[in-house]
Amino acid sequence: MNKSSYEALEKRVGRLHLKQRLGIETDRESKVFGQGINFFHPENWYSMHSAIRGVLKILQLHDRGKRNALTIQVNHNHVFIRNLPAVFEGFRLLQITDLHIDINPEMPDALVDCIRDIEYDVCVLTGDYRANTAGDYNATLKGMERVCSHIKKPAYGVLGNHDTIRMVPGLEEMGIRILLNESTAIEREGTVIYLAGIDDPHYYLADNMEKAIDGIPYDAVSILLSHSPELYKHAAHADINLMLCGHTHGGQICLPGGVPLITNARCPRKFCRKSWQYHNLNGYTSLGSGVSIVDVRFNCPPEITIHHLHREQQ
Repeated sequence: MNKSSYEALEKRVGRLHLKQRLGIETDRESKVFGQGINFFHPENWYSMHSAIRGVLKILQLHDRGKRNALTIQVNHNHVFIRNLPAVFEGFRLLQITDLHIDINPEMPDALVDCIRDIEYDVCVLTGDYRANTAGDYNATLKGMERVCSHIKKPAYGVLGNHDTIRMVPGLEEMGIRILLNESTAIEREGTVIYLAGIDDPHYYLADNMEKAIDGIPYDAVSILLSHSPELYKHAAHADINLMLCGHTHGGQICLPGGVPLITNARCPRKFCRKSWQYHNLNGYTSLGSGVSIVDVRFNCPPEITIHHLHREQQ
């Protein structure tokens, strides 16, 4: 990250936040154990990756799992919001998350094929653009450039637990506005709703919801992008209308019926896949379009999701 990019980020997020984020990345990103409540990080234990692939090959399941991981589904989620302005009836948000775009050279093309002809109004990306949590990220940016050339703008995103803040300038050059504990207004026919995004709340604990929603009027419709669903209580009590998340992959490798073996999130499992509700908060935790640790999926198809906004009948 060059000096001008660093200074621009510092101005946006504050000197302290940027220094802390970069410092935590340096301290934590390559560790397998540690970090208190985030004690175990299998994504950094590369011998485990090889062992899992080896077992799957012995069982003759690896090739099938790879095919499953590249068969991305387009799913639809209808959300009813009590105070949605009439001009936003039917508004469509395309959510893409957990791309881990550089784990498989076939992934960018599979995702492009999926999104190429989809109609939507705004695209949102909820983090984890790269496969590793450490090291060079040029392959990630190259894969994202291929995908972003087919994403209709405007597009907004947040960072995940695999992402470095150093990637932000490159992603924004591709037309993705990364919300770093920030919010923005989405305008339609002179009426607005608000989109807020928080920095990763799972691994880097870099979220600041108070700052993210500070400029949103109390009676306005608000949508929160968060890499993980773990802050669902905070979002509900902040009167957020819709929270869009990822991180869990829906389990990625599941038992028949989609029962996840692991979700890797500090919240009840009912918040870790598909649509959910907590008090007046509508939520959706995407199964993700990519894979982590190993390049396979079982009983948990990858997805991109189109969220359709509707006015709740009084």
